[in-house]
Amino acid sequence: MEFHFYAFLVSAVVTLVVGFIWYNPKVFGTIWMRENNLTQEELRKGNMLKIFGLTYIFSLMISTTLLSLTIHQSGAVGMIGGPPMIASAKPSFAAFMADYGTAFRTFKHGALHGFMSGLFFAFPLIGINGLFERKSWKYIFVHAGFWIVSLTLMGGIICAFV
Repeated sequence: MEFHFYAFLVSAVVTLVVGFIWYNPKVFGTIWMRENNLTQEELRKGNMLKIFGLTYIFSLMISTTLLSLTIHQSGAVGMIGGPPMIASAKPSFAAFMADYGTAFRTFKHGALHGFMSGLFFAFPLIGINGLFERKSWKYIFVHAGFWIVSLTLMGGIICAFV
């Protein structure tokens, strides 16, 4: 199982690209600003380098988790002790990987797992926080929708190309 580092780095850019589109005032940005009581002027005061830089780092962390959720072969590699142990693994591991090393390694399969991660993990987290913060359902759905779309695309990229 090869690891394509550049595809992994690209998968983390997805949150920034989707965010630029999703939170644009012509898409959901106006709703998002209204639900957070923010104005364009307040948003311009933020440290964009810090915000985008940390967003990318956090997205890399998410991509690491999605790797395990979307690529089933990572479980087999984990069972032998990780990538450093591949060379010393038993012949049965090599036979398994020869038969199943590329099984379910498609964009579509990864997107499915990314979508399920968004729907069954991100949405409930955002929903719980939103309920306790007394946020509206619009707020919850705007953020949950962003994460469902982002995780779907990230999962697809990771599964197909990493």
